[in-house]
Amino acid sequence: MTTTSPDAPAAELEQRGIDVARGLQMDAVVAANSGHTGTALALSPLTHVLYTRVMTYDAADPTWPDRDRFVLSAGHASMLQYSFLHLTGFGLSLDDLRAFRQWGSSTPGHPEFGHTAGVEVTTGPLGQGFATAVGMAMAERHLRAVHGADVCDHHVFCVASDGDLMEGVSHEAASLAGHQGLGRLVTVYDDNHITIDGRTELTVSDDAPARFRSYGWHVEEIGEVANDLDALDAAIRRAMAVDDRPSLVVLRSHIGYPLPESIDTPAAHGAITDADEIAAAKERIGLPADETFFVPDDVLAMYRAAGARGAAARQDWEGRLADAPVSRGALADALDGIAETDLRAALPSFDVGSSVATRKASNQVLAALADTVPGIIPGSADLTGNTGVKIDATPMSRDEPGGRSVHYGIREHAMAAAMNGMALHGGVLPVGGTFLVFSDYARPAVRLAALSGLRVVYSFTHDSIGVGEDGPTHQPVEHVTALRAIPGLRVVRPADGAETAEAWTLALSGDQPTALILTRQDVPVLDGTGSGLHRGGYVLGAAPANPDVILIGTGSEVQWCVGAAAILAEAGVTAQVVSMPCRELFLDQPAEHREAVVPSAVPTVAVEAGVSLGWAGLADATVTLDRFGASAPGGRAMTELGFSSENVARTATDLIS
Repeated sequence: MTTTSPDAPAAELEQRGIDVARGLQMDAVVAANSGHTGTALALSPLTHVLYTRVMTYDAADPTWPDRDRFVLSAGHASMLQYSFLHLTGFGLSLDDLRAFRQWGSSTPGHPEFGHTAGVEVTTGPLGQGFATAVGMAMAERHLRAVHGADVCDHHVFCVASDGDLMEGVSHEAASLAGHQGLGRLVTVYDDNHITIDGRTELTVSDDAPARFRSYGWHVEEIGEVANDLDALDAAIRRAMAVDDRPSLVVLRSHIGYPLPESIDTPAAHGAITDADEIAAAKERIGLPADETFFVPDDVLAMYRAAGARGAAARQDWEGRLADAPVSRGALADALDGIAETDLRAALPSFDVGSSVATRKASNQVLAALADTVPGIIPGSADLTGNTGVKIDATPMSRDEPGGRSVHYGIREHAMAAAMNGMALHGGVLPVGGTFLVFSDYARPAVRLAALSGLRVVYSFTHDSIGVGEDGPTHQPVEHVTALRAIPGLRVVRPADGAETAEAWTLALSGDQPTALILTRQDVPVLDGTGSGLHRGGYVLGAAPANPDVILIGTGSEVQWCVGAAAILAEAGVTAQVVSMPCRELFLDQPAEHREAVVPSAVPTVAVEAGVSLGWAGLADATVTLDRFGASAPGGRAMTELGFSSENVARTATDLIS
């Protein structure tokens, strides 16, 4: 229905549109009896300005590569984004809003990439969206430098809350963004002074604007203008004009406005469902109190026009792209066209009997693939030489935005989140390296990469007690198992150089992240490795007709299984050696393959220099490590803690007995 004439003054129509969006937000939370009302209400004018005045996008083509990106880091305010996605024509219907937070709906409690058109980032854990936006801005700047502004020329807009700026990942990411000078990143900080427990003064007394200035950001504190559209518009455009550093626009809002009772209270952070208060709020802003999901025709027409306004810019871009030496597919996906290239022809080979640490083998593979996969952007958390995550290329920096490697600094949290942003942006394939024991710092972003189905590669090196003298603080024992617990993450622990090369072909396929678990110490290149890696586990060498025992190894421990099989053979015991670089991939194989590799009727020993958790379904006995390691040379630590061919053979003999 339409309540005003189509020629209503523009300012009046804009205000009515904002208030209609607020009505949708209130109604959806009431329908779900769940959600976060207050932030969405308070930031509706800001979001209106972004979607109708500032951002360049085409709602009919949500994945247009040169669109501006919108990241709602305060993901709990998801109805803020959903209401404007509906109004501007991204495909969300009123029924989708009515189904907010319900089973199978397109409007989950926090925005999810790939689930809802127009949602750029899966934002749930506070700080992750902010840090992901940094990675998006890095990818945009890199592609602009490499391909030119005719191909890539857009901004990343992020809305961050008090909670986002409290979380440690935002500190790391803000420092990285300032150092890189990411001028196309504009973050609006919603300084509403309220968290769930109460006013922010309970927990925070730092000066956030001063902190960001110290990071090298452009900072403007615009104060009490949360409902002033022109002031919001002008402030954002001033930030966009600063091209040599990221910008923070500090906005003082009042959470819960226009709710009469809950404004500026912790209650407004949650779900406001009281019928009388909702009715009073609607009356205050001129909405019919007795009608839900109310959208007048003229308001909808205004927003749909805004959603279609970017179509001309997109068409112009398509025309420019036709004359550019890069395809739209290559921008949207760093790996487009790889099927036409024989990856294996570019891979290095490793001679059987030679010895090489799998981290070094991985470096050789990465260097060989650099030209074949030009979108690869490797980087590490201050461990470039240690992890081998490097290619012969200029590092990306403020002065060299087209550089092909990244020095992330000692910032594993920010590195992993920025890698997500780079993958989400498209056009690049991020590879990040650190020690396996520090994967704990990266884990929240790794989990979101798996949840979002992002093609990123983690190079987690120094993978066991073989690290040696640094001792138990740097010797991972539980970390491989912890990573395996993340659904959708491929965890690959190659046995040698040949398996490492094959692991990279796996990492470059499919839409999911891959964690390569690599050794510090040299390991021998074994005969017959590599060919079965894509099935997760395979028999090494010729399978004996009637094995007496199965020896399963991963990573550097496969060599001990091979050695144990030789010892057992001298005693008349036939062992079938299985290399299982990716346990979860093996478990996803058809039953016939699993039974052929690990026959259920044959006693089985699993050998891995980590905790035994997870092996019970595959093995009857294990040579594992349910304790922390010890400081000693790596080989000595391995031997003392039971990782040798002799101990594997003894364990197998005891099991058979």
